[in-house]
Amino acid sequence: MKSSTHSFAVNTGFDASERYPETLRPLLNRTDSDEARREIASWEGYEVTPLVSLQRLSSRLGIASLHYKDESGRFGLGSFKSLGGAYAVLRILLKHVEKKTGRKVDAAELISGKYADLTGDLTVCSATDGNHGRSVAWGARMFGCKCVIYIHATVSEGRKLSIENYGAQVVRVPGNYDDTVRFCASEAERLGHIVVSDTSYEGYLEIPRDVMRGYTVLAAEIVEQFAGKAPPTHVFVQSGVGGLAAAVCSYFWDAWNGRRPVFVVVEPENAACFYESVRAGAPTVVGGDLETMMAGLSCGEVSLIAWDILRAGANAALSVSDSSVSACMRALARPCNGDAPITAGESAVGGLVGLLTALGDADIKAQLKLDENSVVLCIGSEGATDQHLYDSIMASDAAFSAEDLAA
Repeated sequence: MKSSTHSFAVNTGFDASERYPETLRPLLNRTDSDEARREIASWEGYEVTPLVSLQRLSSRLGIASLHYKDESGRFGLGSFKSLGGAYAVLRILLKHVEKKTGRKVDAAELISGKYADLTGDLTVCSATDGNHGRSVAWGARMFGCKCVIYIHATVSEGRKLSIENYGAQVVRVPGNYDDTVRFCASEAERLGHIVVSDTSYEGYLEIPRDVMRGYTVLAAEIVEQFAGKAPPTHVFVQSGVGGLAAAVCSYFWDAWNGRRPVFVVVEPENAACFYESVRAGAPTVVGGDLETMMAGLSCGEVSLIAWDILRAGANAALSVSDSSVSACMRALARPCNGDAPITAGESAVGGLVGLLTALGDADIKAQLKLDENSVVLCIGSEGATDQHLYDSIMASDAAFSAEDLAA
C-alpha cells in the first residue's frame, strides 16, 4: 500500500563525512546525551523500551528486516516526549536552585520537596499538540513548579484532559500549532513564565537543546539494542518541528560514523516544513491550517537546531498523505502474520507510512537503495495517547491486517 499523494526530495545539503562534524557538537553530542541518560535512567519507572522485530512483515515487503522502536510504554505517558520536556524542566529548576543557594543539587532533592520554597513560585509553559505538554506538566509536578500549557483549536479534548491530569492549567488558543507557539511566547514574556519548547528559534536555543538531549536516550537504547550486529541500513523517522528526527540522526551519526544509516525524514503533506526547507535550501515556513491526522506532526516551522543537524545529516525528505495512517495502526495492533501486536498512535506510524510509500514508488525505492538486503528502523513515537480516537480507529475495518500493507 502507498499513500495516494507524496513528494520526495533528496537533500543536497547532506554531509557525506563519516565522522560526526565538530561544528554540530555544540548542538548535540554524546557526552551530553550520556549525562541525560544517566539522569533519566534514575527516575522511578524508567525502563528501556522494546525494539520489536517485524520479521514476517519485512519478508512480505521484500526487505531483510524491519525494526520498530515502541515508545508506547515510556514512563506511563505513552510517548517518547516524556524524555524531553520533563528533562528540560529538571534542568531549569536545578539551575534556578543552584543560582539561589550557591550549591549543586540533584533531582532527588527536588523530588523530595527540599527546595519547594524556591521552585514553587516558578511557572513553566509550553505550546503543544498533546504529548510534549503532558511531559512538561509531568516534569513540573515531579520536580515542584507550576505549569501552564497552551493547545491549539483542533487538539482533542482527550489530550487536553490528559495534560490536566498532571496538574497543569491548559489554555486553548485559536489557530494552528505555530500560532500557539507564538502566543505562548508572548504570554511567557508578559507573565514572567519560562517557555519549555522543543522548537528552537533565534534567541531561544538552550532549553530546546535540553529537550532534544532527552530524546537522544531512545537513540542510545537503540544503539545498544543493535550491539553485536550490523546497524540498520535505513531509518525512516516522522518529523514535526524536527526535534526527534534530529536527535536520532545526530546520535546515530556520532555512534556509528561510517556505518550510519540512510536517514529519511517523513512528514504529513499538509505540514511538510522540512521537505519545503530542503527544496528551498533554507528554513521555510508552511502556512495554512496544517491539518493532519498525525496530530503530533502538525507543525509548519522547522526548529533551527533540528534544521542545522538534519540539513547535514538527513539524506532525504518525504511528505506523505494521511490515507494509510489508520490502516497501519490497525495492522500493527492486529497482525495476522505472526508478528507481535503493537499499540501505535496516529503520529507513531509516520515512519512506517514513509517506508511503504518509498517501497511503492520505483524511483524513490531506487534512489534510497531499498532492496532485499535493507535493514530498516522505524520509531514508534507514541501509543494510544488519545484513547477515544484510538478506539474509534480500531473499531473500523476490523479485518485489515499487516498482510494487506504488503499487498
